[in-house]
Amino acid sequence: MNLHRKAGSTAEAPFSLVVTPESAGWGYSGLRVLELDGTAAVSTGDSEALVLPLSGRCTVRVDGETFELAGRTGVFDSVTDFAYLPRDAEAEITGSGRFALPSAKTSKRLDARYGPASGVPVELRGAGNCSRQVNNYCLPHTFEADQLLVCEVLTPSGNWSSYPPHKHDEAREGESELEEIYYFEVAGGGAGYQRVYGTADRPIEVLAEVRSGDVVLIPHGWHGPSMAAPGYDLYYLNVMAGPGPERAWLICDDPAHAWVRATWDTQDVDPRLPFGRRG
Repeated sequence: MNLHRKAGSTAEAPFSLVVTPESAGWGYSGLRVLELDGTAAVSTGDSEALVLPLSGRCTVRVDGETFELAGRTGVFDSVTDFAYLPRDAEAEITGSGRFALPSAKTSKRLDARYGPASGVPVELRGAGNCSRQVNNYCLPHTFEADQLLVCEVLTPSGNWSSYPPHKHDEAREGESELEEIYYFEVAGGGAGYQRVYGTADRPIEVLAEVRSGDVVLIPHGWHGPSMAAPGYDLYYLNVMAGPGPERAWLICDDPAHAWVRATWDTQDVDPRLPFGRRG
C-alpha cells in the first residue's frame, strides 16, 4: 500500500487532493482539498465533513443555511472559522483559496453548523525542541460530530512534534482505534520528515520526506516524530475516525520513548509559539 501520497498524485478536479476510505484501504477517514476561484458543488455522501479554510475565504450554503467563513491568509497566520457539513448533504462553496474537507463515514445525520475561530482552543504542547502548537477544531471536547476528529499541529523549524511516538490502533482501556491522515504544508517551500513504524505483529515502515500538499496515511502503528527541518516551519492537518462506538482520541506512547515527556518539566516552551494571531 502506498502510504505516502505526493502532492498532485491524487488530484481530481476541482480537488487537488482526494483520499477516500476506499482509496486508503480502510473504513472511515477521508480528506479532500478544494482549490477554488469561483463556485463548486460538494456532495458529502455517507460522510460528515468540515469546510476548513487553509487560505482564503468562502461562503458555504448547505441545508438552507448560509455560512460566511472569514478564513485566513495561510495556515501559519491564525486559526480559522469553519463549517460542519452533515452526511447526505449537497453544499455550494463560493470563494477563492484552498479549503480542506476532512471527513468521516457515519450513519448519523447531525445539523449543519458554523464553528467560529474564537471557539477553537489553541494548545501549546511539549517544551524545548519538542514544542508545538495544536489547534483543536473538532474533538470531543471542542465541537460536536459523530465520528470525525480534526486538529492542526504547527511545529517551529528545527523542532520535533508527534513525539514521543504514539499509536491508536487498538480498542482497549486508554487507547482507541483510529485511522489517521496527515496532510502537510511546509513554509518557504522546504521539506519535513514523517516516521511511522509498526509492531512485531503488525509491521509497517514509513520514513517520508514530505512537502506542501503531501499526505501520509496511518492505518496502524507508532507514528512520530514529525520533523521540521531547520529554517522551515511545518504544518499538518490531522484527520481521524474509527469504528468505536465512542468518539474518543486515546493514545498510547511507545514505551521505549515515553520517558521524554518527563523532561519537559524542566524546559520552557519554545518562545516562537504561538504562531500568528488569534481571531
